[in-house]
Amino acid sequence: MTAVSETERMLMGHGLITAEILYRMPDCQTLLQTFTWQDYDLAPEFPKLHDFLDFWQEELDGPLHSVRYSHQQMIRPGSWR
Repeated sequence: MTAVSETERMLMGHGLITAEILYRMPDCQTLLQTFTWQDYDLAPEFPKLHDFLDFWQEELDGPLHSVRYSHQQMIRPGSWR
């Protein structure tokens, strides 16, 4: 299997997604910590983001509090000249 470059992903419709994840500290549930995650993902389903959040809930100790995200398609159809 060959690796797909970021440009090829963008041409296939993927955009850059940035998620700000707030989670509770495992040893002190009243404290919130922030984590920033970034990858190329396909809107509107966002399969990579959902996979990452599923992994977080199954494998990590800090329970999720909230997730905010921003998605930007860097290359859109018709933007090449």
